Amino acid sequence: MNNKNLDKILDRALMGCNLTTSEGLFLLKQIDPGDISYICKIADILRQKQAGDTVTYVINRNINFTNICEQHCGFCAFRRDPGESGFYWLDWIQIIEKARDAVNHGATEICMQGGLNPQAKIDGKSLSYYVKLVDTIKQEFPQVHLHAFSPQEIQFIARQDELTYAQVIMTLAANGVDSMPGTAAEILDDAVRRIICPKKIDSETWLEIVGTAHKLGLPTTSTMLSGHIETPQQQITHLEKLRSLQQNVLNQGYIAGITEFILLPFVGQTAPKPLRKRVGRDQPVLTSTLLLTAVARIFLGNLIPNHQPSWVKLGLEGAIEALKCGCNDIGGTLMEEHITTMAGAMGGTFMKVPMLQTAVSSLNRPYQQRDTLYKPVLGTIRKL
Repeated sequence: MNNKNLDKILDRALMGCNLTTSEGLFLLKQIDPGDISYICKIADILRQKQAGDTVTYVINRNINFTNICEQHCGFCAFRRDPGESGFYWLDWIQIIEKARDAVNHGATEICMQGGLNPQAKIDGKSLSYYVKLVDTIKQEFPQVHLHAFSPQEIQFIARQDELTYAQVIMTLAANGVDSMPGTAAEILDDAVRRIICPKKIDSETWLEIVGTAHKLGLPTTSTMLSGHIETPQQQITHLEKLRSLQQNVLNQGYIAGITEFILLPFVGQTAPKPLRKRVGRDQPVLTSTLLLTAVARIFLGNLIPNHQPSWVKLGLEGAIEALKCGCNDIGGTLMEEHITTMAGAMGGTFMKVPMLQTAVSSLNRPYQQRDTLYKPVLGTIRKL
């Protein structure tokens, strides 16, 4: 490796500087295996400085309460129309049963998201249905952290009921939503969104809703759907928008902000054919995913210190590799997962705690159970 520009950029990162978008783009465009390996090495050093050596995990359960959805996103194999083969819509008893099973497995978090179902209303109101979803879980299990409803779902509720985003978020939070998943971000570039998800909210709306959540004291996560039709320039633009959003949290003194960044590489084995054909493959490319993982740590780490891979999309072995390239968290047990699995992911849907712990131990790093907001669960650390 003899790349003076690369050395200069990575030296700035090691000094604690925030890289410019042009510097981040330079890193993403590297193709020499030695250079990529060096970028990953620096990302791992920064991970240690910014988040420590301990690998965290959360015991959680996904509840995708319906796959009935009004939208037809170009990458989605999950959504169904009412009556179509494979459609479902959980009733209240089924939701309680899933929540109880999660608690019996030691879950501290339930993550709940679903399709955009125009029929999901109570007394003609969409928000009333979503409040009932929250109440159904919280009345029975008030101790569980409810991580629920993406910015896309917030926009859907607001549009259905002619409410502001703030009104929807405040009502859900008052009834027991504890944090918001930063999903539906895909790529925060509208040129890409017009192709892969033209009916979804645009970049500005996603940022507005997440920013509103922060202003109202509701923490969020952040994500990126990568490895489809987006360019390195669009990837770094996405990261810059997330970084700016988190910088605004600090500038404004908000009590809540982005808790983590999760890279979600595209899985298209059963995705709609037009996008599959355009992408040209069904499963993520590990090398490019790890490079983007490393660059995300280098670019975001000063402001968003917690980074998580997706073992559902990469498999556990791929996720372990990501822990060498800037990630400090291995994610959650999930217990079930439908959105990515229905797209053809081969990582599974339930990762038991001993499996996560054994995988982390292979790196000779300690592990620690955490809650949704990255507070340690006492008595669960494994020291070296």
